[in-house]
Amino acid sequence: MNAAPELPNVSRPGTGDALGDQQIEVIIGNLLRYGVMLSAAVVFLGACIYVSRHLHEPANYRIFKGVPSEFRTIPGVLKSIRDGRGRGWIQLGLMLLIATPIARVAFCIVAFARERDRMYVVFTIIVLAVLLYSLIGSGFTF
Repeated sequence: MNAAPELPNVSRPGTGDALGDQQIEVIIGNLLRYGVMLSAAVVFLGACIYVSRHLHEPANYRIFKGVPSEFRTIPGVLKSIRDGRGRGWIQLGLMLLIATPIARVAFCIVAFARERDRMYVVFTIIVLAVLLYSLIGSGFTF
């Protein structure tokens, strides 16, 4: 009997040549799942710190106070965390939540590039550029 011919550059599950579609979907699902869970945990930690420090302060609903400018930059958020402030941890959790879909799109670029699918690489780079532009254009600075 003739053995099946070997096909070059074809990815087969379990051969380690390239990631299969199902493996990529699992990685993307886990990336989104763990990113959301991590951000929720960080927000919860920040909420616990904030509530423990401000539990007995009366709320003043007559005056609206926006987000302080220190929370609009990554260095400001990190300084707030170093100071042990709960709002800094909450802001970090929100930044992680925003970074999760951005990381997913970046991973998709790598996965499509490994599959040598140029059209999807170009489209995904455009999506990543739009995401980053909307983030940077919103006033959030690095």
